Amino acid sequence: MKVLKNILLAASLLTLGSCKDFLDENPTGFLTPDSDVSSTKVARAYANSGYVYLQGLLAGQPSSYGGNTWNLLEFMTGKANSDLGQTGFINFQNLGYNNTAFYIDTWWQQMYLGIGACNLAIQSIPGINAAGLTDEQKDNMLAEVRTLRALYYFNLVRMYGAVPNVTTVPKDLNLNLPRTAAKDIYDQIIIPDLLLAEKSTLPWSDNTGKVSMGAVESILADVYLTYAGAAINGGAQYYAESAKRSKSVIDNGGYTLFPNYTDMIQPVNKNTGEFILQVQYAASVPLTNPLTPLTIPNFSGISKYADEYGSVYPTPEFIKSFPAGDKRVDERQFFYTSYPNLKTGQTIKFKNTYIYKWFDVNAITNTVKSDLNYTLYRLADVYLMYAEASNRAEGAPNSKAVEYVNKIRARANLSAIGALSQTAFEQEIWLQRYFELCFENKMWFDMLRTRKVHNDVTGNWDNFIGHKTVFGATFSEKQLLFPVPKQESDVNPNLLPNNPGF
Repeated sequence: MKVLKNILLAASLLTLGSCKDFLDENPTGFLTPDSDVSSTKVARAYANSGYVYLQGLLAGQPSSYGGNTWNLLEFMTGKANSDLGQTGFINFQNLGYNNTAFYIDTWWQQMYLGIGACNLAIQSIPGINAAGLTDEQKDNMLAEVRTLRALYYFNLVRMYGAVPNVTTVPKDLNLNLPRTAAKDIYDQIIIPDLLLAEKSTLPWSDNTGKVSMGAVESILADVYLTYAGAAINGGAQYYAESAKRSKSVIDNGGYTLFPNYTDMIQPVNKNTGEFILQVQYAASVPLTNPLTPLTIPNFSGISKYADEYGSVYPTPEFIKSFPAGDKRVDERQFFYTSYPNLKTGQTIKFKNTYIYKWFDVNAITNTVKSDLNYTLYRLADVYLMYAEASNRAEGAPNSKAVEYVNKIRARANLSAIGALSQTAFEQEIWLQRYFELCFENKMWFDMLRTRKVHNDVTGNWDNFIGHKTVFGATFSEKQLLFPVPKQESDVNPNLLPNNPGF
């Protein structure tokens, strides 16, 4: 009966999965005790269930009006502000958050729900024997799910450090597992899952939103780059492994930089061009991308949304840190400072600069249903990962690394860089990551793995521990990990002691 309940769950998720095909599909029926569970559709349903909790990366916080999990990683950088006190921003602005703070528990829950769905799929798919379902198809579905499980765990260890190792479907309610060291989670789950997926025959790109080989290699590049740096400190060997994977994506992937930044906010371009892996959303289903209303200036009257949140926007200091002439800070590129009032047509000048990266024009002015995806990996990110990893592995920048950084700079209308030292080149890469990938939930993780923070006032690279934000708060060792949520440690004392400072 327990297995049947799990099958029913997986089948129901078929209509909720990440892939575009299933987002647009209407349910046609449900599995019953008499259903044939040995079918290609059931195998696909199990695989699709692994995608569902990718939307947990943008999960709403029940007790926080106008906030979701995405807010946390932007608030922590010290380079974001908020118009809404209900988001809990003040607790992150002054670094006074604790193990009951907004978002911290939601992140934990969503990642483990994703892991649970992946574990069920990994257990179930091999045993499905159906006409027309080949071993290669099953292997590729398993590759998708293992990649997703690795991604969920990758988020967990970067945020919380040691976490419970759960790789099988629980057989009872005895779930009081201890924490496993982050390095062991990398060595036993994250890297092995991705290396197994790397052996599959997944296509290099996939315009339906499913995991592709390009996505596998991009995540591996990110994992190895992180493993090489803090807190694991794997060193040169893993920088080389990271460079190998990112170069593979560049050489084989069929991905190209969009000519214009605004191409990234055209729904027609979802899962194509620069995009390697995205969380799927569609205007045709109830749950649409929440970042469109969250980033509209609060009470601005420029949209049909009843709630214009102003949930997250950049600090003035961050905007001023962009170099002169950088196209990314031109109006309606990555940011905007004014827009016509929807009723009067008169242009409204905002009191702050706001984020334009999820400005879905049709949703804002017409449908109130964003059709934009949320990007996890895109080619610009991979270019910069290759440049950083190869520079570290080889001791100096090579010509390809310089070429890829200059591609990023050229799109921003910045002049090409020439010969730089290893350190100067690395800092240039870090800076381009800040500017290019800002407000894509990348910056906080970059700060943690490099242990460096760009000081937007002085222009220096400060040590992470000791860096003072523009809000006057100072990062300490406590900020290197989030606390295990209290609601988790209350039911599982084996999760204690908590991380330092909590």
